[in-house]
Amino acid sequence: MKAYKVNVNGNVYEITLEVIDKADIKAPTAPAAAPAPVASAPVAAPAGAQTISAPMPGNILKVNVTNGQAVKKGDVLMILEAMKMENEILAPNDGTVSSVNVTAGQTVDSGAVLCTLN
Repeated sequence: MKAYKVNVNGNVYEITLEVIDKADIKAPTAPAAAPAPVASAPVAAPAGAQTISAPMPGNILKVNVTNGQAVKKGDVLMILEAMKMENEILAPNDGTVSSVNVTAGQTVDSGAVLCTLN
């Protein structure tokens, strides 16, 4: 151990440092790689159906609708987390959910089809 006095902005601190043999130092381990985004396969919308796409890449936190469910304009279809913010994906008009293409916890890219409405 070696003792030192350090002056920081006029304040004097006593610190002690331990001398370490290089043989005792372990190489840092690499952090675990982030999971790769799950690519959603393009889904053909039925004739007359409206696709609801992800406005940005992110994670689906919650899916509030199921196939066949009636929705009104402004209903929250799902919650997309992007850049540490929760974004509500809203129904653009009244309709019936014809397909839900994502699940909670799934990572999506910008433009990925989240669901379709009839």
